[in-house]
Amino acid sequence: MAVTTEHRPAGAAVSAQAAAAAPESIDGFQLVIDALALNGLDTLYSLPGIPITDLTRRAQASGLRVLAFRHEQNAGYAASIAGFLTGRPGVCITVSAPGFLNGLNALAHATVNCFPMILISGSSEREVVDLQQGDYEEMDQLAIARPVAKAAYRVLHAEDIGVGIARAIRAAVSGRPGGVYLDLPAKLFAQTIDAAAGRASLIQVVDPAPRQMPAPEAVQRALDLLKSAKKPLIILGKGAAYAQVDSEIRALVETSGIPYLPMSMAKGLLPDTHELCAAAARSFVLPAADVVMLVGARLNWLLSHGKGKTWGAGASKAWGAQKFIQIDISPQEADSNVRIDAPLVGDVGSCVTALLAGMGSGWAKPPAQWLSAVHGKKSANIAKMAETLAKNPSPMNFHSALAVVRDIVKANPDAMLVNEGANALDFTRSIVDMHKPRKRIDVGTWGIMGIGMGYCIAAAVTTKQQVIAIEGDSAFGFSGMEVETICRYDLPVCIVVLNNNGVYKGTDLDPTGRDPAPTQFVKGARYDKIIEAFGGVGAHVTTPAELRAAMEAALASRKPTLINAVIDETAGTESGRITSLNPSAKKK
Repeated sequence: MAVTTEHRPAGAAVSAQAAAAAPESIDGFQLVIDALALNGLDTLYSLPGIPITDLTRRAQASGLRVLAFRHEQNAGYAASIAGFLTGRPGVCITVSAPGFLNGLNALAHATVNCFPMILISGSSEREVVDLQQGDYEEMDQLAIARPVAKAAYRVLHAEDIGVGIARAIRAAVSGRPGGVYLDLPAKLFAQTIDAAAGRASLIQVVDPAPRQMPAPEAVQRALDLLKSAKKPLIILGKGAAYAQVDSEIRALVETSGIPYLPMSMAKGLLPDTHELCAAAARSFVLPAADVVMLVGARLNWLLSHGKGKTWGAGASKAWGAQKFIQIDISPQEADSNVRIDAPLVGDVGSCVTALLAGMGSGWAKPPAQWLSAVHGKKSANIAKMAETLAKNPSPMNFHSALAVVRDIVKANPDAMLVNEGANALDFTRSIVDMHKPRKRIDVGTWGIMGIGMGYCIAAAVTTKQQVIAIEGDSAFGFSGMEVETICRYDLPVCIVVLNNNGVYKGTDLDPTGRDPAPTQFVKGARYDKIIEAFGGVGAHVTTPAELRAAMEAALASRKPTLINAVIDETAGTESGRITSLNPSAKKK
């Protein structure tokens, strides 16, 4: 039988044979993607553009989830809170220069709040930047990132991509977590190397955040100080929530019998309704306590630096009369504001476990007089708040609106609560009880606005739970365009904008009569129409009953929803509860 063959020029046959014999290659794009996937970093928060558009496309094609935002700052905030919720670095990818700078705010936020995050940005070539030759979006991004990052690295060669990502992961999660910057020049992505060598160069990070055990003598020192206390107090910070050792922390509180005060993002580590929760008696327990144990909390401005009138100095006792125990993974944190009498250096889980072991079964509870005093003050304040929440003023105010939110959260304890604003933040924190750990995420250490929609997206993606966002109308404006992102991905997010026509309140006027006051917004704004433009559900409510119905419908449908909740424009105070930080207030 005759055999027919395709006729090809001799040169073509040689070329085909050479191609078949050539070693397989892999480029920088794929090495970055494979290195992330190898380490379980399977979700990227991004805004595509030169030079990282193809990276996002190929990452998605490789199976990673790529969420594209409308602004890099919001993508960065999403990555930062994903790191807090999962304990793995959240990854934000941006374009060079302006995009990098937009993400830088979130990187600094992650570092200050101790959230593990990696900001990856494309950049101009090193040799062009150094000679300042005017490249497209030329900027020395590595130098700019260093002051606000826990660590910053640049990768110049494809064979070093695995090392660069491994170092970024370790830096982000080890010790005190934080934000890490990884600079990837555009030319790196197109570099190719032998595929086998490239894959062998990738590193699967082993034990990136090892336990750090406290010294036995430090544990005993802390226990001795607690034993001597007549009025002990435990303060739980967001570091305690991040540690995810919830049962151990609960055992510490209940075994010791010591009242505890949860900081904002530690609410729910034990239910806010727990008998030992002293949140409703905060202004009583802080100055009255004689021994205070900080668990993953820092004595920064949120706790008045551990001194001053908040702590009773200048009133019932002299400054420095209280004794402090501090559990922190960083030894440098001790004595940062006041003397720490018993520093306990190690990870929260190891330290709490060691304290529990030292307490044993015969630990003596605090004096009944102290417990009774805390309970009495707490009960009185709760009763007073209940009277306020029972009122139904017209128009609706912060209290009557948030009474509804409190009930909705109680009925849906697995829902994530995102909260930002000034008065919207302060009132929500004091009114809405949390019942489970890491369900409340908010503005954190800097007290900033703008985290809202980025947090909502990350919370919905990482937890798969319903998200409820309580937003001041001013705070919502920082990230409001991301409602399109929420609708695009059909996320179960219910946004409540507490609309009082302005910053703090909507009643300020320009004395000249020329313009609206700097703190005033458009009267009667309909924020609900924004989400309707993108296919979401909008609702406009003016009463608590309407708000309840709208929120219940949103949670039942799990559809992207924005509720424009109109409240009294005279409600609210200047800067919420931090009026004293205003220079004008200090002069009074």
